Amino acid sequence: MCGICGYIGKKRIDDAVLDAMRDTMTHRGPNDAGTWQVDGDGYFVGLAQRRLSIFDLSELGHQPMHTVDGRISIVFNGEVYNFKELRKELEKDGCSFKSDCDTEVILYSYAKWGEECFQRFNGMFAIAIWDSREEKLVIARDRMGVKPFYYYYNPAEQDFAFASELKPIMKYPPFHKEIDKEALGNYLCYKFVAAPSTIFKDTYKLESGTYAVLKDNKLTIKKYWDIAEKKETANRNMITDFDAAKRELNDVLTDAVMKRMVADVPVGTFLSSGIDSALITAIAQKNLSNPVRTFTIGFNEKERNEADKAKLIAEYLGTDHTELYIGEKEIFEMLDDIAKYYDEPFSDASQLPTMLVSKLAADNVTVALSGDGGDELFCGYKMYDLVYIAQKVDWVGNLLYHVPGMNGIKGSIRPEVRALINNRSDDFRTQLFIDVTAEQVSSILGGAKVTPKHPDEARFKYKNWQERRMLLDMVTYLPDEIMCKTDRASMKYSLEVRSPLLDYRVVEKSFQIPHNFKFAKDLSAGSFPKNVLLGDKKHILKALAYDYIPKEMLSGPKRGFGVPLAKWLRGPLKAEIARYADESFLRQQGLFDPEGVKKLIRTQEHDNTIIYSSVLWSFYMFQRWWEEYMG
Repeated sequence: MCGICGYIGKKRIDDAVLDAMRDTMTHRGPNDAGTWQVDGDGYFVGLAQRRLSIFDLSELGHQPMHTVDGRISIVFNGEVYNFKELRKELEKDGCSFKSDCDTEVILYSYAKWGEECFQRFNGMFAIAIWDSREEKLVIARDRMGVKPFYYYYNPAEQDFAFASELKPIMKYPPFHKEIDKEALGNYLCYKFVAAPSTIFKDTYKLESGTYAVLKDNKLTIKKYWDIAEKKETANRNMITDFDAAKRELNDVLTDAVMKRMVADVPVGTFLSSGIDSALITAIAQKNLSNPVRTFTIGFNEKERNEADKAKLIAEYLGTDHTELYIGEKEIFEMLDDIAKYYDEPFSDASQLPTMLVSKLAADNVTVALSGDGGDELFCGYKMYDLVYIAQKVDWVGNLLYHVPGMNGIKGSIRPEVRALINNRSDDFRTQLFIDVTAEQVSSILGGAKVTPKHPDEARFKYKNWQERRMLLDMVTYLPDEIMCKTDRASMKYSLEVRSPLLDYRVVEKSFQIPHNFKFAKDLSAGSFPKNVLLGDKKHILKALAYDYIPKEMLSGPKRGFGVPLAKWLRGPLKAEIARYADESFLRQQGLFDPEGVKKLIRTQEHDNTIIYSSVLWSFYMFQRWWEEYMG
């Protein structure tokens, strides 16, 4: 796990500047640092890295790393879990290695297989390779977008820069900070900026499962692993027997967990009372001789606390458990760190407790496993219930849509009903409520047109709206929100987080499992909960977890890492929000409409509808980011 950055440009930048770009990410890699520059024919190339040592802690793992002949150079962030198998294959072809780290294996994999090498890697990664013979830069991101990859591209000026975060790019001399107003609108709707956009113009995220080649100032982007294609392939090879599906899922998930338990540093797991983290921990503990280190955050407020259940699970499994109870004060104090470490506007408030559990784990281990991905792969979110209901009653929305004069009165109808009425496009059936949120966002942007619906949904032509939404979440919400949140929160404390459920083999196996095994409505096995009104979400994953942990220990609703937004916005943050909403400040900033913002604040103070507190919180987090990086 590391932080990487680099550039290609017409002008060579000073070594000190490249060092400064690199060292904005010292938290990502406190163990080592390196830079390298080379003069080409009319261009200059620089690579830099901060290293968090996980494999081969010696100086042999230093980056940038080069082939013996000097032809190929690399900087790399992440882990390739099958590097030992790849190394053996390369050694059979006569390749020799100096180190015991995966970086060198990636380097010589590219030397042998070229750009096809990325398909061979099982891991989480952001890679930049300079091929001096071909005079090209090759960049790549892992299949599920676990590791971030940002780049700035200005072909008119022949400038290209890349990094694990935006901070190094902001220090690249030719870079100019200009807000992308369309991205701002989308952020206020989603709480994150969806790839390939970023908050800045001419600056992008490399999307999941893609690589790109920059040669002769032309950037060519290609998919090497596509979720839509993999789902279509799996549809032709479905596992129709429930027990067989559960058995095959257990086998591939066990291998994914154990591959991620391998490191030259201490490893632990995040543990809550939820299915995903408990299952990951149980598999690890069953297959290891020593107790697994587990970490849980507890809340002093009983209604939000699940640490007591996590402790019971830890005791049952026999883990070496550490818990920390926190109150609103500890969470609130983390606000000052968000803008610095989330260097792009980001407003999922669960980032705060995620930072706290990462800090707790980092005091004891260097690597932690998480349960990220279980909800998207196995139908776990409440949104999937809402999508299910929306599909069932879509005829009502269609009927109301065609009522004469409906457009004139829609503004007075509750947001949930408006969302149902508005949901008429076949390409965007599952993106519920976003139209209503966009209306509110448009009002604080002075009436600017806000079009946040993600076009990828049109690629997923499934009759079942839940399946469509799950796939959409895998390519948008999962990498751009969940993994971004986890990456920044953990790397703040130099902690590497690994997600076994996002092993691409687990993802592909989940595609082979029928949807009614995930959202179960009528199973005769006797394990279906009778009190479920709509359907049992994550049914097969729960059934697998019950093979490891008693069902009663995992029962009950998952509370998650929520924070009391409305309470904060109306109380301790009220004065600060008023300062950010000051009319003279907003007019000077030139992004928000003062009257629209004031109206939002007034509405949020007496209306508990989540849309208002969500948009106001996103406005507040943007202003804190602006103060840190633009003010």
